[in-house]
Amino acid sequence: MNAQTQRLVLPGPAGDIECAVDQPAAAAGGHLAAPSALMVICHPHPQHGGTLDNKVVQTLARAGLALGYRTVRFNFRGVGASAGAWDEGRGEIDDALAVIEASRAVDGVAALPWVLAGFSFGGYVAASAAARLHEAGGAPDRLALIAPSTLKQTVPAVPQDTLVIHGEADDVVPLAATLDWARPQTIPVTVIPGVGHFFHGQLALLKSLVVRAWSQAL
Repeated sequence: MNAQTQRLVLPGPAGDIECAVDQPAAAAGGHLAAPSALMVICHPHPQHGGTLDNKVVQTLARAGLALGYRTVRFNFRGVGASAGAWDEGRGEIDDALAVIEASRAVDGVAALPWVLAGFSFGGYVAASAAARLHEAGGAPDRLALIAPSTLKQTVPAVPQDTLVIHGEADDVVPLAATLDWARPQTIPVTVIPGVGHFFHGQLALLKSLVVRAWSQAL
């Protein structure tokens, strides 16, 4: 994403998991600042070109950096340099949980609050990982789902303060599917008028919506 992005490998249930890590910059001088939180981001569907370098995923990382978070993007199994093969969502949730555990164990990060975000299929994975962690008593402090895959995946219930953003003109995951998922839970959905699934031309707005929603300190 920038010259200071660190590429590293974390251990996962199917082997190596390729990650991209960014640290927030200090207000002056361009040096790295101590992060205020950790943000883990899940990318869209691996079988439809989804990777950690997806533009929406990078936009979420930029929002996290603007908030002072250390951001971690990663490739699901079988994508890029990550070992393994597509596992229909099951193993991908396990990958996310492994990245979360390893990222939270880093020196200087272990005691920080942490947040979880996902785009499209990654939204399904993020919500599923958060639900599993909630059962174990270790849920994220915040959760963001961007155009979550509510049509083809069974997205679990999420906390009331979950940030959900969807494009009005999404032709991959229709807005109606996400509203049908959100309605029984009374989860607010932020709708960007006229925008499709990949938020073309509106990535800056997407970033600002995340920053504005999460601007209050954890």
